[in-house]
Amino acid sequence: MSRTSPPPAPAAPDVPSLRVVRLAVHIAFYALLAVALGPALLGEETALVLLPGAVLAAVYAAGVVRHRDRPVPWLIAVTALWLVLLAMDPRSSYVAFPLFFLYLHVLPVRRSHPAIAAATAAVVAAQAAAPGGLTVAKVIGPVAGAAVAIMTGYGYAALYRESQKRQRLIDDLVRTRDELAAAQREAGRLAERQRLAREIHDTLAQGLSSIVLLARAAETAPGAAARARVREIGRTAADNLAEARRFVQALTPPALEDAPLPEALRRTTARTVPGAVFRVDGEPCPLPVETEVALLRLTQEALANVARHARAEHAAVTLAYLDGQVALDVYDDGVGFVPGEIPSDGRRTFGLHGMHERIAELGGTLTVESAPGEGTAVAAVVPVGSAAGAQVAAPGRAAA
Repeated sequence: MSRTSPPPAPAAPDVPSLRVVRLAVHIAFYALLAVALGPALLGEETALVLLPGAVLAAVYAAGVVRHRDRPVPWLIAVTALWLVLLAMDPRSSYVAFPLFFLYLHVLPVRRSHPAIAAATAAVVAAQAAAPGGLTVAKVIGPVAGAAVAIMTGYGYAALYRESQKRQRLIDDLVRTRDELAAAQREAGRLAERQRLAREIHDTLAQGLSSIVLLARAAETAPGAAARARVREIGRTAADNLAEARRFVQALTPPALEDAPLPEALRRTTARTVPGAVFRVDGEPCPLPVETEVALLRLTQEALANVARHARAEHAAVTLAYLDGQVALDVYDDGVGFVPGEIPSDGRRTFGLHGMHERIAELGGTLTVESAPGEGTAVAAVVPVGSAAGAQVAAPGRAAA
């Protein structure tokens, strides 16, 4: 039903401002009814008006509580009782003012305005029948009251529309916030999956690969050498088990817990590619834990590739402490490959991708140079900032 006046009460949002308006209308109704019945209550006028006045008050009170069920019949009953009271006592004209608001609130515009006009005409007629007859003031008063009620009613409607608009805005903001939170949770979940996949590849997979290589070497080694290989397998398995227990919490790798980075890289080099050369250039200094972990993982991945695929005769790892940055180079003279090309055996190159991500997260660069038959060189450069900043990041591990 098309209308421009305020919507029915069932649709009104239960907001404080609208509750205040409704309460003000109800208080005005009873206050003006009390004024109309005042002379009869004081014994100055006939008490006949008290009965319809009391019934009107009771019916109105019942409608205030239950008018949402059937508001139009209730409004008709209130209007009928008011007309009876108006016919008995013209002073009941005052009660018309809150009734105007009820018409605007309950009825559609095509009915509320005619109802207000009819009520105004009834008031004018009652005033004309009162002592003194019809005067200009008795006409202007009811008409002005009706006009004020209509303008106030439209203000009420504007308040209602504004409340609806504000509620829709709040709903949109809440929905957007929930969607953003869900997107952030999904992004965090994907990032965590990627981190775990990378950690598993760099820890468990590399350790297991080392165990496999040591086991194969032990199969063909003489007795004493075989026992040494078996002991090496045990140490590698123990380290791998410790990694499995710690990598989810992103703790410092066991290799870095009891040794500085150069020593951890030396041990990793000797264990993964026996005979490979390891050297340190520059003066070692404390580095942030994230940088040390990234360089250790990079060394493990690069040397694992050398052991599995390069078939190299020589390999070398160089850790260089430069001014404001640290560099790591891993070189071998093996068979090499074409960077960016998918291997002929179809295996995934997740390790290289993971190394690039690790170094990029630290603001560094990773370069892989290789060609078939010319060996491979993996070079990483990571900025480390001031020495003070590095020392702040390192004490936790040093004290462990």
